[in-house]
Amino acid sequence: MSRSVNFLRSTLPLLLCLAAAPLVALAAEFGASIVASPDRSADDTKNDAHRKPAELIDFTGVRPGWKVLDMVAGGGYTTELMARAVGGSGRVYAQTTADSPEKARNALKERMTKPVMANVEIAETTMDAPVPAKVHDLDLITLILNYHDVAWLPVDRPKMNKAMFDGLKKGGVLVIVDHAAKPGEGVTVAKSLHRIEEATVVKEVEAAGFKKVAEANFLRHPEDPKDKAFFQMDNQPTDQFVLKFVKP
Repeated sequence: MSRSVNFLRSTLPLLLCLAAAPLVALAAEFGASIVASPDRSADDTKNDAHRKPAELIDFTGVRPGWKVLDMVAGGGYTTELMARAVGGSGRVYAQTTADSPEKARNALKERMTKPVMANVEIAETTMDAPVPAKVHDLDLITLILNYHDVAWLPVDRPKMNKAMFDGLKKGGVLVIVDHAAKPGEGVTVAKSLHRIEEATVVKEVEAAGFKKVAEANFLRHPEDPKDKAFFQMDNQPTDQFVLKFVKP
């Protein structure tokens, strides 16, 4: 009996590792499987080269059944990725404002005709109160390449950040991606260069109650001199930070 017990004790860790290995592999391949969907548009797949959507999906941790708010949805590139990731059992809210650019509104409206967007609802709210009143216990909020705009527009950022905090369930995730400014520039170049300092974003978001838990380097470009706006870069990539926060 003692030999059997000792054998189980010695082999159990190995057996558990072997059992978990397929799950780890599956998790690592989730983003790639979403991006590889054959019905994605040619424009979206073209943007993949500099947006790195597979890495972003895996970084967020999004899974089928989740409720997601995609802040400043624009034309819906990230919204559609989230819709595919959460599947039919999940729900995605594409947040937009009444004064959002007409081009983006039209692009999102056209995207909404796609069958894959059946689990998506357009949420027209203000940036100060971005979470729809009927929506609670979100699993994930994404704010991609737009925090810098919020910094120079007439938006109460502390109020916005607190609203995002309140809209998430306990343990819910906020992911922010943006064009990096030079250290010390804070929000001073938010309008002129469409950039914001990473440390400023962290400070403001954590002031709302969030805790930063991770950052990623898949959109980092240290060769970027950070002295031009993204639309002045002659198709060269900007240095972008990718941050993950959790509601404790």
